[in-house]
Amino acid sequence: MAKRSSKKDLKTADLQSYTTDAANQFMTTDQGLKMNDDHNSLKAGDRGGTLLEDIILREKITHFDHERIPERIVHARGSGAHGVFRLTKSLKQYTKAAFLTDTTQETPVFVRFSTVAGSRGSTDLARDVRGFAVKFYTTEGNYDLVGNNIPVFFIQDAMKFPDLVHAVKPEPDNEIPQAASAHDTFWDFISLMPESTHMILWVMSDRAIPRSLRMMEGFGVHTFRLINEKGAACFVKFHWKPVLGVHSVAWDEAQKISGKDSDFHRRDLWEAIEEGRFPEWDLGVQIIPEKEEHRFEFDLLDPTKLVPEELVPVQIIGRMTLNRNPDNFFAETEQVMFSPAHLVPGIDFSNDPLLQGRLFSYTDTQLSRLGGPNFHQIPVNRSVNTIYNNQRDGHMQMQINKGKAAYSPNSIGGGCPFLSREAEGGFTSYAERIDARKIRGRSKSFLDHFSQAILFYNSQSAPEQQHIKDAFSFELSRVTIPEIRQRMVNTLTNVNRELAQYVASRLGLPVPKKVMPVTNGAIPADGLPKDYNPVKKNPPVKKSAALSMAQVKSGTIATRCIAVLAADGTDAAMVMELKKKAGAKGAKIKVIAPRLGALKASDHSIINADETLFNTASVLFDAVYIPGGAKAIEALLAEPDAIHFVNEQFRHCKAIGAAPDAAPFIQNTFVKEGAGISLNGNVDRFLKDLGLHRFWEREMERKVPA
Repeated sequence: MAKRSSKKDLKTADLQSYTTDAANQFMTTDQGLKMNDDHNSLKAGDRGGTLLEDIILREKITHFDHERIPERIVHARGSGAHGVFRLTKSLKQYTKAAFLTDTTQETPVFVRFSTVAGSRGSTDLARDVRGFAVKFYTTEGNYDLVGNNIPVFFIQDAMKFPDLVHAVKPEPDNEIPQAASAHDTFWDFISLMPESTHMILWVMSDRAIPRSLRMMEGFGVHTFRLINEKGAACFVKFHWKPVLGVHSVAWDEAQKISGKDSDFHRRDLWEAIEEGRFPEWDLGVQIIPEKEEHRFEFDLLDPTKLVPEELVPVQIIGRMTLNRNPDNFFAETEQVMFSPAHLVPGIDFSNDPLLQGRLFSYTDTQLSRLGGPNFHQIPVNRSVNTIYNNQRDGHMQMQINKGKAAYSPNSIGGGCPFLSREAEGGFTSYAERIDARKIRGRSKSFLDHFSQAILFYNSQSAPEQQHIKDAFSFELSRVTIPEIRQRMVNTLTNVNRELAQYVASRLGLPVPKKVMPVTNGAIPADGLPKDYNPVKKNPPVKKSAALSMAQVKSGTIATRCIAVLAADGTDAAMVMELKKKAGAKGAKIKVIAPRLGALKASDHSIINADETLFNTASVLFDAVYIPGGAKAIEALLAEPDAIHFVNEQFRHCKAIGAAPDAAPFIQNTFVKEGAGISLNGNVDRFLKDLGLHRFWEREMERKVPA
């Protein structure tokens, strides 16, 4: 009789039997089937729709969708709000969707903003893409516009989405780092994926560290179709443009905010709505006639490309206002589910291969997250229309269905529920002609990986370009494998040689003497997709103003928060003038003092401190003002935290104002006359400077102290 293994032996044996090492092994499916392409989904022709029979794609996406429960695998960290959408310009010429044609309708919405890489408990201020998902509760059913704050994406085919997320998530051996892309696996993947070059320029830009969720753009990313009453189609790109303008924070500031208030964006959105300062976005569309599908140098179906507004202007058609916070975070913000597959008549898909994979993936994910197929019955997901179909039972069924017949056709139930003809509002897919061979690959029109990366970089202002250089330098400095750093520098030579030289110099790497191929022989030729040899093309336009945040300014100071440094003896008249004028423009001020409680002003009136120098931080405010008063200035001079507060505001290029008699305090800081600095007590000029958001040219002196 064989000797029985000890508990320890069993555990060791079990680990050995389940441990795998991929070194020198062929890739297989979960059924052991060897694969010859793990980079392209199966399509009807190289630009055709993705086929349901693609067992490799479905297995890969299905496994990925169910990797983590219960939080979202991506976009786990989110904030949500209710609101309304009002159409101001009918699109009846292009679509039969009621909420886009009837300007008398007001459509309820729920919006969820999110980061992508981090867990539910991660910081709001990570350098990351921001999700921007809108659920329209229309009279024809729910329509979900599931987008991001960046108009393009890392990959062209949904087959690569699990790989992208595996690469950016904390590394599996040590679960480090959280909510950060500055590590080996992410940049290893990016350095081997030239199609990611355009997107990674956006992520290294200020777009990835927004000042507020209320101050960032949203994009549908993909090209969709609109279909009108006559059945005619056109292509469409969706844009959300914030009324408050598009603004960011400095990278140093973002890191400090993460330590001071990791809920900064969530708190900002919540407080704005609670105070009645409702966030608003204009909805815009770019309409491209179907006959012009191929008129551009880039492919409309390529999600790594945008349509420059110089080629197709954005038409503003309506406004979204968020006016109510959720009553319960879990029930609404956490349980809301979105899917690009949620359509209404008059809107349809394109053959974008990334979009095609998302149509399957989102619904599949909810089966794990929300416990079964009835997630649409959760109140926040419920359509305003009553649901009638033959789906029955399942986990957490809430709807009580009467009658015997749960099948179609039937006579027992009188044939109910009836099918709707197209003229009665029934959804019909666009009758696109498909005549092609099945192929696992991608169109040659997808192989231009650098022209729009060049366009994006060239469109940035000098400070914005410097931020991109510094971001690449920081991120790649955290990579421990020299070969990965070198591959990325080689890739950047395809975008801008000066950018590549700067990053290489910061990393101590040689700069290639010529534009380098993407892999530079770093891995075997058969380790990359066979169709990854980039095609060189010129940018579609030389520069695009819409791509630079410096060019997208609103001038408003509404909802901006001004710190007023005060102490006993503060000039009360100046504080009151600032409060009155800032309040009239929609801004708010907070009095920051060495202690909480009542301060006795210079005229013996009382000013209440809102926060203290020891419980708040400069990075949480948009500007600072020192109102003066000899006794108060003397007290503030004795507070190192007050001097540090102003120095940080100066370093982060914010508006700074002060009364003339605050000069002794200002002289003990790094502040000097220049853009965004008002030291003569002129409140109007100070508020005008605040409306310009930041004075990034201050940074370019490279003498701004830490």
